[in-house]
Amino acid sequence: MAQNDTETRSDITIPSMEVLEAELRKEQYKSNYSRVLKSTIFSLLVVAAVAVLIAVLLLPVLQISGTSMTETLQDEDIVVAVNGSKYTTGDVIAFYYNNNILIKRVIASAGDWVDIDEEGNVYVNEELLEEPYISEKSLGDCNIDLPYQVPDGKCFVMGDHRAVSIDSRNTSIGCVSNDMVVGKILFRVWPLSGFGIVD
Repeated sequence: MAQNDTETRSDITIPSMEVLEAELRKEQYKSNYSRVLKSTIFSLLVVAAVAVLIAVLLLPVLQISGTSMTETLQDEDIVVAVNGSKYTTGDVIAFYYNNNILIKRVIASAGDWVDIDEEGNVYVNEELLEEPYISEKSLGDCNIDLPYQVPDGKCFVMGDHRAVSIDSRNTSIGCVSNDMVVGKILFRVWPLSGFGIVD
């Protein structure tokens, strides 16, 4: 019995130092690879989450639907907005309306008086508004009493395609409350041929 034990023990080969070192390197590589992979996946998830938050909260990306802003913006253009609290005359803004997002241009702010004549000339506080962004003037679908004073906490908006745009000239939309504004339209990013700042 003792002889058999000795024979069994003598059959066991002890690996060389080189083999042990190679195995150790293999295990270290596996451990490092796993750690780097987990770290990379975590980093990508964090970057994706931050990108989504920025896109939703700070820089919403929107697609134009309709022709109320032609020639400035066309149907199916893709634009980027930026959140903010101050909007001035001439700014193009996006705002919520009946679970939709509309895009119009700010014409007047709270307290301003707006008047529009039969030819479509717009006056703010009795001064004719210079509007190089429109190609054709029109009184459009207007059922408000003019001159009209913009209520507190709101702004008066109009589409650039005055003949077809339904906007603050009509009581169905009215003036836009500041807390309904998604943001100011800054850039058109699609189509690439129209890429650039939105004026």
